[in-house]
Amino acid sequence: MNADPAPQHTRLRLPRPVRWHRPLLALTALMAALAVASGVLAIVDPREILGQNAWFKPLKFTISIAIFSLTLAWLIGLVQRRRRLAETAGTIAVVGLLAEIVIIVGAAAVGSTSHFNVTTPLTTTLWSIMAASIVVVWIMTLLVGIGLVASPGPDRARNLAVRAGVALGIVGMGLAFFMTGPNAEQLNDFQGIAGAHAVGVADGGPGLPFLGWSTEAGDLRVPHFIGMHAMQAIPLVLLGIELLSARITALRDGSTRFGLVAVATASYAGAIALLTWQALAGQSIIAPSGPILVAAIVLAVGAVLAAAAVLVGGWRDARRGADVRPNALTENPKQK
Repeated sequence: MNADPAPQHTRLRLPRPVRWHRPLLALTALMAALAVASGVLAIVDPREILGQNAWFKPLKFTISIAIFSLTLAWLIGLVQRRRRLAETAGTIAVVGLLAEIVIIVGAAAVGSTSHFNVTTPLTTTLWSIMAASIVVVWIMTLLVGIGLVASPGPDRARNLAVRAGVALGIVGMGLAFFMTGPNAEQLNDFQGIAGAHAVGVADGGPGLPFLGWSTEAGDLRVPHFIGMHAMQAIPLVLLGIELLSARITALRDGSTRFGLVAVATASYAGAIALLTWQALAGQSIIAPSGPILVAAIVLAVGAVLAAAAVLVGGWRDARRGADVRPNALTENPKQK
């Protein structure tokens, strides 16, 4: 049996504070402050843009950037090889994210849209800067991911959780590129907007409260959002598994933890693919068609069965072995 225990003192460790990427931490603090300010402005300023409070968009983006920046600061702290490249990538990402949020907040302040707006030379320039900053942040995140691949740790489950989270996050970020081209309706009757969140209807129609995701057609923000946050979701799944390992013997086995993270990764990837299919098909998140609903059920049932199979195997191995020995990767060779 390949035992890879996770006793309390070896659970998923965070990097030492000195190793966290400080510019990204500073950006996290700034976004938290801007989120509070945007929330206050959303209460006192009743203006609307495309059917939503003008300050909802800055609020959503400041929260998202804060979470992303904190996560990336942590991930850079895990990089051992090519660390200088990862740190430089993190600093460049800060510049790109700052450029994006400045334009978003500025547009909200003057009552205008920021994304896809090419109505004037100024708005076209600002949208071009935003688009470039998005590409830059995507590339910098990819470079951090390469650094993580080059810096494996001794625990396979942890390696998979971090790498898969970043990989799926990069895919989710990349889905934003589907939104940036003009659709057929815009080309037929150009009104200065080139690109859209919704598929099948114009942006600004009925949507979910606060999020704004369309309730009458497809919306590419859904898979984009879910995909991006794989960077947090997959490592959090592992953290939950490691916390439960104090009570559940089977989870102390490295192969079991690795198997469960693999199931979570495959299921999450399937969900991203399914939500992308739904959005591109022009179907609202709240009104899936029969085939998409069946696919979602199959995905959910398959995930539960696969996780159960991994756990049953772990329990069987735990009963078969009298003791759980340390993983060979974590043993001290001098003690052999």
